[in-house]
Amino acid sequence: MYSIVFTSHILPLAYDVIDSENDAAWTWFFEQFKIAYGDRETCASFQIEMRVVPSTEYLHMVNNGGRHYTVCLLERKCVCRRFQVDELPCPHAWAVLKGKFLMLEEYWSNYYKPNSVVMTYDVPVYLLPDINDWNIPTYVAEEVVLPPKWKRPPGRPKKKRNKPLSELLQPENQHSCSICRQGGHNKRTCRNAPRRI
Repeated sequence: MYSIVFTSHILPLAYDVIDSENDAAWTWFFEQFKIAYGDRETCASFQIEMRVVPSTEYLHMVNNGGRHYTVCLLERKCVCRRFQVDELPCPHAWAVLKGKFLMLEEYWSNYYKPNSVVMTYDVPVYLLPDINDWNIPTYVAEEVVLPPKWKRPPGRPKKKRNKPLSELLQPENQHSCSICRQGGHNKRTCRNAPRRI
């Protein structure tokens, strides 16, 4: 059993991904952070102590403030589900990885690695030429596009459906009695019902 003390700080993952492009942005962010939260020795507002109890080589139990989390490094899973959803080690997995002195980068998804980011922008994006250079077919250029004929009325749409003519010609609410099968009344008000003695 070993314990890891985490000091809350911004992890260098995003800074590591695209370092050269974001130097100015990170500088601005940390200046604003310093203005908002003041100058501190560590950029920390709280500390978390996590106790890690290894079950097997890949399965570990992490105790975080009275709560227990199971971390499986082989399947890259944690009970909190952040490890699976984000495909990045959650704080519980970080505690296990730091305690075992493993490389954290091996447990990131390939999407977060610098090579994948570079490959994203590897495909060229061609700009459209000037509108004067467009080759538009004559049948498209001659077609006139008119605005819609009907304007949507204001307010909430009506709930009643449009009935066909056959339904409109039928008389409404034609009730019939279940005893005598005649219309105009129901079995409670039926005068043709056999009388009980």
